[in-house]
Amino acid sequence: MSGLANVLMIVAVVAVVVVRQFRARAIDTDRRWWLLPVILAVVALREPGILDAHHRAGSAVLLAVEVLIGLATGAGWAWTTGIWTAPDGVVWSKSTKASVVVWLVGIALRVGVFAVGAAFGVHQDSSALMLGLAVTLLVRAGVLAWRARSVGSASRPAPAYGDDMRSAWKERV
Repeated sequence: MSGLANVLMIVAVVAVVVVRQFRARAIDTDRRWWLLPVILAVVALREPGILDAHHRAGSAVLLAVEVLIGLATGAGWAWTTGIWTAPDGVVWSKSTKASVVVWLVGIALRVGVFAVGAAFGVHQDSSALMLGLAVTLLVRAGVLAWRARSVGSASRPAPAYGDDMRSAWKERV
C-alpha cells in the first residue's frame, strides 16, 4: 500500500474507533475483539519501508518506541474507560474525559518520535504509525475484555423479556 493509502486507513480507523468508544456500548467478550488490530498489524508489517534501509538500528529503535507508546496508550485508554454492569447483567463501557487526555498524550508522544526521527534523518514510514495504532487497539480491547469478565458475566447473553418474572402456576386441563 502507498503511504497515502496507509494514512487514509489510519485516519478512518481512528475516526471510527474514537467515535464508537465515546458512546455507551455493550461489551461482548465472545466476539473477535482482536481481529481489527491483527489485520492492521499484518498490513503494517508486510510493508517493506517499515525500517529505513540506511538507518536500520535507528529506525528499529524508533519503531520499538512507537510500539511502547502504543502499549501505554492502549492500557491507559482501557483503564480510563468507564465500565458498569446493567441490571440485566450486561457489561457496558464508555470512554471518559481522561481517555481523551490519554489519546492526546499518545498523539503528542508519537509526534515527538517522528520529530526525533526527522532530526536524525531517519525515514519513518506510515506503517510504523499503523503498527503503533494496532498495538494500541489490541491492548485496549484485551484489557477491556479482561475487565468486563472481572466485573460481570459479559459472556452470558442478556436475559429475554420476562426472565426475571415469577413463574406462572401450571394450569390443569
